[in-house]
Amino acid sequence: MIGGAAAGAAAAYFLGYDYLFNGISKTYLKGKSSAYIDDGNLFPSNPIATEEPILWEEDPDYNKKDLPKHLVDNLKHSRTASFVVIKNGKILHEQYWEGYNQLSHTNSFSMAKAVTVMLLGKALEEGIISGIDEKLSDFYPEFKSKTFGNQVTLKNLAQMESGLDWDENYNNPFLPNAKAYYGKSLVKAVFSRKFKEEPGTRFEYQSGTTQLLGFALRKALNQPLASYLSEKFWIPLGMEQNAKWSTDDYGMEKAYCCIHSNARDFAKLGQLFLNDGKAGDQQILNADFIEQMRTPTEKSDNIYGMGLWINHDNPIKHYYFLGLQGQYIIMVPEHNIVIVKTGSYSNNPKNDRGRPDQVKFFVNEIVQLFQ
Repeated sequence: MIGGAAAGAAAAYFLGYDYLFNGISKTYLKGKSSAYIDDGNLFPSNPIATEEPILWEEDPDYNKKDLPKHLVDNLKHSRTASFVVIKNGKILHEQYWEGYNQLSHTNSFSMAKAVTVMLLGKALEEGIISGIDEKLSDFYPEFKSKTFGNQVTLKNLAQMESGLDWDENYNNPFLPNAKAYYGKSLVKAVFSRKFKEEPGTRFEYQSGTTQLLGFALRKALNQPLASYLSEKFWIPLGMEQNAKWSTDDYGMEKAYCCIHSNARDFAKLGQLFLNDGKAGDQQILNADFIEQMRTPTEKSDNIYGMGLWINHDNPIKHYYFLGLQGQYIIMVPEHNIVIVKTGSYSNNPKNDRGRPDQVKFFVNEIVQLFQ
């Protein structure tokens, strides 16, 4: 029996599935069935430091109005950790469940994809990267020898039009998402993938595509993504707490996920978009780039921009950062509202053209409640 297990382990190792043991130790052996919002301490990470915290100004009606029962029921059913509403730049409502509070750090999951694109915008603005149409192979010449690899641009990566052969499946441990999440090396997980079609021809949401963008940024910046994020966003925005960004065993950030922060600071990222890239008198991120991020692409059938999901179908238009298990930073420009929700809900219906129904529900309910 032991010999069989050893043989199985050896086979898994040689076939490149050794990361499965790491995944099992971080999930099933801890009573979990998959990744979860409190897993930050299980992985190495790079710090995202703040310096002079600026607390949210409270609206005069802060927490004076109870959320309606059907909204609370929805939040509880979807195992919400935090729910925060900002209106006109002031905190209007915040509520926590399941033992979480203002200081709780939870996993952003794929909300980090939009943050990675924000870093691209800043690097372009500062001239560290000369243009959004620069090619991935300009940073990593090994891609020149791959079919289609020499054609992939940073814009293709930001818009999820890379043509990468990557199955975005969170439940199958043998597919690339699990290898990227639990493996020791993101280079091994991502650089080994081929391109299945010409870049720029089709929208396909993929974590591997954002990770390639993260690698290009890391090479251009010559510093960790987390330290650049700290310097260009966390400190100027006056984030209330230090955060951290999970990495592989070689210090490379998981650019497609895994920034561990609190709901109030996530809300500051949303407010930055409502303010067209400004915080106070300071232009933190170029307004034109902000607009590019939140402009839906034709290839995505108008539901995705660059790192952001977009809903212009709803009478109340909105756009948002989206993370696995119901992490949202939602911007509602017409009403100057930011909504943040974090939690642990893996059964979120995505019937709204690939977007979670819950986001539209929150937008409609909160606008009605606080108009």
